[in-house]
Amino acid sequence: MPNPTKNEDLHGNVPDTSPVALLIVDMINDLEFPGGDRLYEQIGPVAENIAALRNRAKALGIPTVYVNDNFGRWQSDLRAVLAHCLEDDVRGRPMVRLIAPDDDDYFVLKPKHSGFYSTTLETLLAYLQAKTLILTGIAGNSCLLFTAADAFLRDYFLIVPSDCTASIDPEDNRYALKQMREVLGADTRPSTEIDLEALREHGIPHRTDEPSVLG
Repeated sequence: MPNPTKNEDLHGNVPDTSPVALLIVDMINDLEFPGGDRLYEQIGPVAENIAALRNRAKALGIPTVYVNDNFGRWQSDLRAVLAHCLEDDVRGRPMVRLIAPDDDDYFVLKPKHSGFYSTTLETLLAYLQAKTLILTGIAGNSCLLFTAADAFLRDYFLIVPSDCTASIDPEDNRYALKQMREVLGADTRPSTEIDLEALREHGIPHRTDEPSVLG
């Protein structure tokens, strides 16, 4: 008998359940803010790494969730944010062209630093039954760190690939990764070392002393 609480056609062809989800934080971004020029200098390889990781995840049926700031524009939505970053002459346009979401990706608009604060992210992840989150995006010492902390408090297992995030100051980014690794128990190995097939099949136990299926 069908589950009456389950919408059998939630979002086209993406899977209804997955033990792991890929989150891309604030990469739909014009980078037109103080320090954005310094972030832009670092963002090319990071965007390429995230795009490659997303393509690998998509091929395995792992859902991608874009968790993006609304830049204080309370009437904005996905289309408005994308149009601004893709059509206007903004610093972040090359990055957004590379990393722009597909029609079957999820998109959560956030008003503050954390992807969980006053958003539908927790509801979506519960629907997907995801317990492991791969966190990528910018800035590592701000929105990514806040989102990781809130995910940790909700008992998600965290993977934060060190090659898939950047901050205005590279040293701040290294320190943020250290904090996420040592305080939040995040696995910060590079994205190329993550075994997505194992994650998709088994997920990861919450205890960090148990055998890892990352590689």
